[in-house]
Amino acid sequence: MKPYAEMTREELLELKKELKGKYKDMQALALKLDMSRGKPCTAQLDLSMGMMAVLNEDTELRSEDGTDCRNYGVLTGIPEALELMGDMMEVPYDHIILYGNSSLNVMYDTISRSYTHGVMGSTPWCKLDKVKFLCVVPGYDRHFAITEYFGIENIPVPMLPTGPDMNIVEKLVAEDEAIKGIWCVPKYSNPTGNSYSDETVRRMARLKPAAKDFRIYWDNAYTIHHLYDHDQDTIIEILAECKRAGNPDLVYKFASTSKVSFPGSGIAALASSLNNLEDIKKQLKVQTIGHDKVNQLRHVRFFEDIHGMVEHMRKHADILRPKFEMVEEILDRELGGLGIGTWTKPKGGYFISFDTLEGCAKKVVSRCAKAGVIMTSAGATWPGGKDPHDSNIRIAPSFPPLNDLRIAAELFTLCVKYVSVEKLLANMDAAEGKAAEKAEA
Repeated sequence: MKPYAEMTREELLELKKELKGKYKDMQALALKLDMSRGKPCTAQLDLSMGMMAVLNEDTELRSEDGTDCRNYGVLTGIPEALELMGDMMEVPYDHIILYGNSSLNVMYDTISRSYTHGVMGSTPWCKLDKVKFLCVVPGYDRHFAITEYFGIENIPVPMLPTGPDMNIVEKLVAEDEAIKGIWCVPKYSNPTGNSYSDETVRRMARLKPAAKDFRIYWDNAYTIHHLYDHDQDTIIEILAECKRAGNPDLVYKFASTSKVSFPGSGIAALASSLNNLEDIKKQLKVQTIGHDKVNQLRHVRFFEDIHGMVEHMRKHADILRPKFEMVEEILDRELGGLGIGTWTKPKGGYFISFDTLEGCAKKVVSRCAKAGVIMTSAGATWPGGKDPHDSNIRIAPSFPPLNDLRIAAELFTLCVKYVSVEKLLANMDAAEGKAAEKAEA
């Protein structure tokens, strides 16, 4: 089929009639499918069930330094768990603090602490007239929600295939002292799947912010979440690069095992410079006596080391890869060459980013919902849920079973076609109306 933009009105009207019939047929199936979040599926969760058996009443529950993991204490985490997470995050173990199960919680705490108590002696943000944050778009809605919750102004920065538009980032942070940070998902970014280039990471590490308390919030959520053994993205380790650039305190690096073991009971971690960690521990020792050391020990006993974790992630990839490839095949088959959508083909992570014709995303998501397939809200990948182009949609293939995912992807492409035809016909009507007005004048 030729591109929709090259079709006549008659061809588009005939196509609309055909698509409307197919859509009604899909509605008649009474589907109830959910593609709204990037959750691991049951088969992925089953991979970690052995973790439930590594500790029992006969197990020695002491860490390698003799700590009884059942008791209070050990603020930053037991040594062997620090080493495991350090290898996963590619940083020295003494530059890490281990937390509970949620890295998002750690990010919230980090913003909250900065808001109420400042950063390494700086003025608390709550006492400033204006606080701003850079948000790479399309990006992660839960990041944006945190800064929005504290009344911080989120400023969109375009995502390029190589990462954030660094010309914009460098200019903004150098000129505006109110800008205190930037949200980043540097590897297999949510939702595009893009990974930051070497040049982007080096330029990040060499930023010259006007605000002394500016920090890069480096959420490396998908650090070992590859889909392919033979074709993986790699990124420069940001803490080491900041140290080389003479900016050792510039970054907070976050990660967790949420999509490695159990999302509800994994290990979260923050890595940073020793100066930053000392500042953070002042608050942390008031907040808690220590996090779940039994869970830390359970992870170490199950994975043993980073090699065990990497092998475990290959099993995850074997489950996820067919889902991503099927969605990509359906998008290529149904929409390729029609000129009504573009999409990413990530090598890892949990999402595919799709862009409709301008002004169509909300209608596509709405039509999917009316036919029984729930997707992430259109606009969610922008601060405040406001995509100025109304074009970006996040596709999350991980959770549904393969057959359900196939149906959902086929319905999605049908909705894209239907809404696109309506958009082009409306554009024709508008253009003819303007022409008639001009002729009358």
